[in-house]
Amino acid sequence: MKRDIYLRILFIPLLGVSLPVISGLIYYRDHTTIELLAANAFFILTSFTIWVGSHWMHKRFRVLFPAEANPFIKIVTVCAASSLYGASIGGFSFLAWEKIAGRVFSQNTGLRFIALCMLAVIVFTLIYEILFLSTERERDTKLVNEMGRDLSHAELLALTNQMDPHFVFNSLNAMNHLILTNPMQAHLFNNNLALVFKYFLLNKTRELIPLADEIKFINNYFFLLEIRYEKKLQLHLSLGDSYKSILIPPCALQILIENAIKHNEFSTERPLLINIAMNGHYLKVSNNLRPKPYSINSTNIGLKNLSSRFKLICRKDILIEKTKDQFTVKLPIIKHL
Repeated sequence: MKRDIYLRILFIPLLGVSLPVISGLIYYRDHTTIELLAANAFFILTSFTIWVGSHWMHKRFRVLFPAEANPFIKIVTVCAASSLYGASIGGFSFLAWEKIAGRVFSQNTGLRFIALCMLAVIVFTLIYEILFLSTERERDTKLVNEMGRDLSHAELLALTNQMDPHFVFNSLNAMNHLILTNPMQAHLFNNNLALVFKYFLLNKTRELIPLADEIKFINNYFFLLEIRYEKKLQLHLSLGDSYKSILIPPCALQILIENAIKHNEFSTERPLLINIAMNGHYLKVSNNLRPKPYSINSTNIGLKNLSSRFKLICRKDILIEKTKDQFTVKLPIIKHL
């Protein structure tokens, strides 16, 4: 851990210098500068030995406890083992210092130094436990976020793929009808249908595409519809220039156009008017409302699919407005970052 390096650099020298002074093993007035430097080096080495050994014991003891183990028992065990190690090294260092210094210290001084070593070990063992828990939590949070993104992508892919059967079914029905009634138009329909399918296959796994690309696709798609329905459909675009910086889920507009055709009746005299326009924070797709008088077998994908895709991608939902004569769906605008 990067934080471990900072702790070592700061506290190993600090403890090596301060503990012998606090416990009474070193009095600065009794030593020369060279002797003080040597003494500090000796106790910094003691501090380093205690720190490294306690840290090693901390890591080894932690893995002996399962994740569901009582954390209090785990911490007490680690602290007890580490403090005993610290006391042993502190006692050995105290005896060695007596030999080096050439003097005998009181028993209380030795016990005080050992107790300070144990206290330091316990404090920093608790600090390390906090750091370990913090690191584990960060790792778990990162893992959960990654799993959430993977799940969202999987859900989005599943939602996108739901369009395939519906779109293919309608296209093949149209092709079958044109082959029987107008072979030349069937040929033209087939060429444009290939472009439409190419667009769909290239973009169906993408979350977002430029709105400009979607509009080109819609123009090709609507050309197919005009051949199929002749003059019974009309499409009006009112987007201005700002639409070039906007993103949209692929085939989002196609779903709304297909939905309008599926649920409304129309004729040459009373065509279905579909308008796509920018409207503040939304891309508005509306059509005149003339519901079919009979029930329709629906897969219930359309608007629900679109709503789910926008929620997964931008955490916003589509807005649906319905009046007596007009049906409108507002798609949240997603701009390039």
